[in-house]
Amino acid sequence: MNSWSEEFWRLASLITLCLILGLVFNKIVLLLIMGGTLYLGWHVFNLYRLDRWLRGASHTTPPEARGIWGEVFHHFYLLQKRNNEHKKKLTAMLDRFQQLTTAMPDGTVVLNAKGGIEWFNDAAGRLLGLRHQDVGQHILNLVRQPTFVGYLEQYDFAEPLELNSPVDEKCSLQIHVVPYGRGQRLIVARDITRLQQLEQMRRDFVANVSHELRTPLTVITGYLETLTDDSDLHAMWGQSLKVMQEQSDRMQHIVEDLLLLAKLEGNNTPPPHDPVSVPSLLAGIRDDAVSLTARKGHRIKLDMDENLWLYGNEQQLRSAFSNLVFNAIRYMPDPGTVTINWHSANGGAQLDVQDTGIGIAAHHISRLTERFYRVDVGRSRETGGTGLGLAIVKHVLNRHRATLKIYSKPEQGSTFSCRFPSHAIMHHSNTANPQSVTK
Repeated sequence: MNSWSEEFWRLASLITLCLILGLVFNKIVLLLIMGGTLYLGWHVFNLYRLDRWLRGASHTTPPEARGIWGEVFHHFYLLQKRNNEHKKKLTAMLDRFQQLTTAMPDGTVVLNAKGGIEWFNDAAGRLLGLRHQDVGQHILNLVRQPTFVGYLEQYDFAEPLELNSPVDEKCSLQIHVVPYGRGQRLIVARDITRLQQLEQMRRDFVANVSHELRTPLTVITGYLETLTDDSDLHAMWGQSLKVMQEQSDRMQHIVEDLLLLAKLEGNNTPPPHDPVSVPSLLAGIRDDAVSLTARKGHRIKLDMDENLWLYGNEQQLRSAFSNLVFNAIRYMPDPGTVTINWHSANGGAQLDVQDTGIGIAAHHISRLTERFYRVDVGRSRETGGTGLGLAIVKHVLNRHRATLKIYSKPEQGSTFSCRFPSHAIMHHSNTANPQSVTK
């Protein structure tokens, strides 16, 4: 306020002086114009000084001035000082961030909205083959693998991408993309070669053990059948032989499922692009389910679009679909209803297997596709389940680029939905209307 008061009295004094001189020389208007011009010129001169000071990077102190311009220079100086402090803090933070990311074993690449490389650390250069002169280049001009190009262009980064390093085919990478800002993206490449080797060792071990168990189980089963046929032994050991046969059969089912899982996990090639008559496949599964539940009084309903086929592997799809249907029957109290619905949905195809069973608590659903995971261990053993069915379903669907969704509530039944993309379906003109069959 003191500076504004000083400025006010300066202007008032200038006007008064001009008026007095104007009265003396009888040139009031002329002297007022001259005074205003002088006052305006003084302000323009200070604006010029301010501009030169703001433009001159070497000037650290503001020009000397009185009145309102002294306050203006002083406030600008404080703003400049605070700005310099913020710059120093941001620079230090950026330096720490770069030191941190440089020390990280994971490759980190910063992309702008157009896909150009803004920055990357040493690990990214080592894993992706980037060089310092590549800054500013589009990432797809440097990493040209089709899977990476498709992944980056689809803008769906919920799941990471696994691919071989463009520098070393023996090095396996897991790519995570994190969108941020206005179209910018952060790429994180992690070397998972060792993890994949360990996973492959685990798969090989399970497959080898399962294969080795096959022969002794076959021998044991054969001898059990022979002993059962002996009427004298059957009369004495009938119940024991029956239990042994049941457990032998259960072990054989586990071995067969483990071998199928190992085959699915170890095969990274896409499934055969063969037409599969899903309606015929489901009709066969329904007939098997009816035979399985003849004594239990279950109803098996099948609603299907006869024209809707798939491209894929018929044997694998049969294994996945039958696992879903037989699981529904296995964990459903007598009598119950299983509804199988094969229909078009969202441009693709969908199989829904719905039951009126005991349902599943929410905290179990996310783990149902893990191998050997059981909601109720005792009940699974009673029903003869291996704990591998849904794991097989998941891997079959993954190979067919499909997804599994599970909806369930305790005591309200469950629905398992297999969703296939549009490029996997085939329309086969067989009959005009869907079929509905209940048995």
